[in-house]
Amino acid sequence: MDRILVCLKRAVDYNVRIRVKTDGSGVITDGVKMSVNPFDEIALEEALRIREKGETGEVVVVSIGPDACQQQLRVGLAMGADRAIHVRTDRALEPLDIARILVRIAEAEKPGLIMLGKQAIDGDNNQTGQMLAALWERPQATFVSELTISGTTATAVREVDAGLETIEFDLPAVVTSDLRLNEPRYVKMPDIMKAKRKPLATTELEELGITPQTRVTVLQTAAPPARQKGKMVADAAELVAELKRMDLA
Repeated sequence: MDRILVCLKRAVDYNVRIRVKTDGSGVITDGVKMSVNPFDEIALEEALRIREKGETGEVVVVSIGPDACQQQLRVGLAMGADRAIHVRTDRALEPLDIARILVRIAEAEKPGLIMLGKQAIDGDNNQTGQMLAALWERPQATFVSELTISGTTATAVREVDAGLETIEFDLPAVVTSDLRLNEPRYVKMPDIMKAKRKPLATTELEELGITPQTRVTVLQTAAPPARQKGKMVADAAELVAELKRMDLA
């Protein structure tokens, strides 16, 4: 396998408390810390481990979005990726258009494996990986918590509702990572400095010949309701009575 393509999405850091705009048009991102989507970071770590085992020659990271996405690509390069591709656009893209863009990149790069997180922590769509596999006409393994490469085939352990499922599939393929696949490595300062010298190619979205479409419109964004104050009860009988009153018993 010559290379692995890993998709990185820029998202609000998972440690940041999300605040909704006063007009309900979305969440506040100005001045908010942004990071690599955690599930994508896990996918990159797995790709790097596969390369370290000698099962691929190159790891390429790709991100789609505004100029600020280059910050997350540099993080990927600092983790150990060999080079980066930035598809620049200021438009908010839906999963189907993102999948179409990734197919164009895959046609040019010809990766043996495309890896990405099972979902992004901002939209929680869980769609891009599946759409990419369908458009690319390649096998897919989603929600992967264990991955083994053997020549032109791979074996994955998937986390499903009933437990764990083990599947075998041919390469090239699309893999989406689950939380328990691995723990990403810590990026050290020397690696950050080295990342500045690694190649980062920028392509305008229009150069790929893809015109994004708006299929879903968000009408209102609201914060979840505040948690109600609890009530102390004297004994089990009072607890049962309270549950009956709330129609929960």
